Amino acid sequence: MFARLASCSPLPFRTRQSNVCPACTQISGSLRYVLVLPRLPMPSFAHRSELKQAKRIVVKLGSAVVTRGDECGLALGRLASIVEQVAMLQNQGREMMIVTSGAVAFGKQRLRHEILLSQSVRQALHSGQNQLKDMVIPVLEARACAAAGQSGLMALYEAMFTQYSICTAQILVTNLDFHDEQKRRNLNSTLHELLRMNIVPIINTNDAVVPPPVPNSDLQGVNVISIKDNDSLAARLAVEMKVDLLIALSDVQGLYDSPPGTDDAKLIDIFYPGDQQSITYGTKSRVGIGGMEAKVKAALWALQGGTSVIIANGTDPKVTGHVITDIVEGKKVGTFFSEVKPAGPTVEQQTEMARHAGRTLASLLPEQRGEIICCLAELLTEKKEEILNANRKDMELATTLGRLSQPLINRLSLSTAKLNSLAIGLRQLAVSSRDSVGRVLRRTRVANNLELEQITVPIGVLLVIFESRPDCLPQVSALAIASGNALLLKGGKEASNTNKILHQLTQEALSIHGVADAIQLVSTREEVEDLCRLDKMIDLIIPRGSSQLVREIQRAAKGIPVLGHSEGICHVYVDSDASIDKALDVVKDSKCDYPAACNAMETLLIHRDLLRTPVFDQIIDLLRTEQVKIHAGPRFASYLTFSPSEVKSLRTEYGDLECCIEVVDSMQEAVDHIHKYGSSHTDVIVTENEETAEQFLQQVDSACVFWNASSRFADGYRFGLGAEVGISTARIHARGPVGLEGLLTTKWVLRGEGHTVADFSEQGSMKYLHENIPVPQGSFN
Repeated sequence: MFARLASCSPLPFRTRQSNVCPACTQISGSLRYVLVLPRLPMPSFAHRSELKQAKRIVVKLGSAVVTRGDECGLALGRLASIVEQVAMLQNQGREMMIVTSGAVAFGKQRLRHEILLSQSVRQALHSGQNQLKDMVIPVLEARACAAAGQSGLMALYEAMFTQYSICTAQILVTNLDFHDEQKRRNLNSTLHELLRMNIVPIINTNDAVVPPPVPNSDLQGVNVISIKDNDSLAARLAVEMKVDLLIALSDVQGLYDSPPGTDDAKLIDIFYPGDQQSITYGTKSRVGIGGMEAKVKAALWALQGGTSVIIANGTDPKVTGHVITDIVEGKKVGTFFSEVKPAGPTVEQQTEMARHAGRTLASLLPEQRGEIICCLAELLTEKKEEILNANRKDMELATTLGRLSQPLINRLSLSTAKLNSLAIGLRQLAVSSRDSVGRVLRRTRVANNLELEQITVPIGVLLVIFESRPDCLPQVSALAIASGNALLLKGGKEASNTNKILHQLTQEALSIHGVADAIQLVSTREEVEDLCRLDKMIDLIIPRGSSQLVREIQRAAKGIPVLGHSEGICHVYVDSDASIDKALDVVKDSKCDYPAACNAMETLLIHRDLLRTPVFDQIIDLLRTEQVKIHAGPRFASYLTFSPSEVKSLRTEYGDLECCIEVVDSMQEAVDHIHKYGSSHTDVIVTENEETAEQFLQQVDSACVFWNASSRFADGYRFGLGAEVGISTARIHARGPVGLEGLLTTKWVLRGEGHTVADFSEQGSMKYLHENIPVPQGSFN
């Protein structure tokens, strides 16, 4: 049954060459003799994303992972989380094995308890009293602790896995079991039989009898490895069993280029053979005998034998409950050991390159940054055929695969008109960029010969994530150039050809002033969630795409501000005093001009007095003519005998030729509806009553509020910003279409002549003046 279940597994497991020859298998009664043949190592996985294909997995639990902080007893909560994850993967059809420490710690706990109990009894008998005096616990020998703790450790695993209907088996090994050919074959055969029966082997070094490790004999090539700790045991086991993935859990996040906790220590995302010289190792963990250097040597040995390896943290309470499953899903957790070096730089290296070049970009004269933007505008026009050819490839592929909805196909498409509009917007931005970085906002004379200035400066490194909209690449790039910010771009793979040519043109423009690296396009297999973890390298994330993308990024971002809007639920309210012609024009343009845009109308609010009037009939006829699917709000549906389908939610962003119609009794009720169901993006009133309009404009708390104008005007280009990085519905920093000003922050510059705070104390000789000094328009620092 188990073999049949494994063969029906839906997982995209890669197949490994069997190491058992059918012709060499003999059955005699109940005994089965298997001859294990040598094998050539298969290549390990080259990328994290391939780890989803791992069929056979070893999870190695270091002493620090399974042991409590007092080094006496087990960390039961952590162990339970790990067991749950292993069980989940086992029940998916994978073959899981655990190499565990912990017998010594468990045994130490038991022996200490027995010693204390024994001493208390002897003292009570000797003194005739039940009072305990100071007791001295002798040093406990590790082998004795292991002997006392191994059975309890195994019983604990058995009890935990039983909760998931999984059976376990204990295997204790020593170095001799791998060097004695017959024992090695027996071990191999036993493990294969257990895996075949869907049993999780729990493997440990037999610490009760294991001899002390021989110095300098741990690693001697692919065929020899000394089993002196559980790191080397896991590596040897992984190679013997042709394991796809070895997950080594420790008490650190992974491998660092210098000891963790030291200044400038950086976590290494991917480690390649030959990089050992760049590593400075620290001390070993509080428990265990391996240390990081031993882990790295064992990992490289396993990698050489064809097993992928990840070293990660198994003690962090924030990630313990999902660290193993995250690794198997391909998420950026810990240090991944790979034999395949990427052709280009890693995303971390790209970010460093962008930051360095971005600082040079910020130091350029405003006119020089304007020249770069104008050059990019010219290239968009000159190279339009190359751009459109690349875009056609993306369009053809997207259409063939059929993975994109029609609204996303529309966003993906470029045209000559779009490129011309982009070029015009960029030239507008080039003019306005001359009044950006270094502009003096405030100047104050704090005291005599002590002046303070507040000036505009770039934010730093921006990460812009966009999907299906290649035209936003030159827009965002131009804004980053104008504001002096470094930029990391992550586009959707559906626009990869278009994004590539547009990025090349951007770098060509940047190169005229030697700052081509300031804008980087992430073309590696980085997941968005992994990029959002680069909190020490990225200063602001700006998502451009669906509301689902924005929400995912807002959830994934850890410590990095996100500028964006969760949804574009925009309303148009047609008041009882509305002009029919204006109402028809505004409703049609707001819904039908570009229904996939975030500033398109999603809900039409109509004053109750307009029902069953020519105004209402013409609006309905217009929507039907434009093939807009209508959904009825609860109140609207109650007025009709036969109504359109009632909406499931009044908070729906359709993104297509669909909208909701709802009825309200007054302008105030329309405002209340917008505040309850809207997303604070863009909302519109159509009315000829100026007083009603002004009340609406003042009361509606959205980023954009319009009177007798289409919601589609909510756009940086249409506002005269030249371009926008997106629309923000936040209430701090930038709001609405975010252009150049939204990508700048400020810093304070104080110029003195040896002034000290003590000079201004009660006993000091100076007094604060705080006189504002006029700032001439266009003044720059």
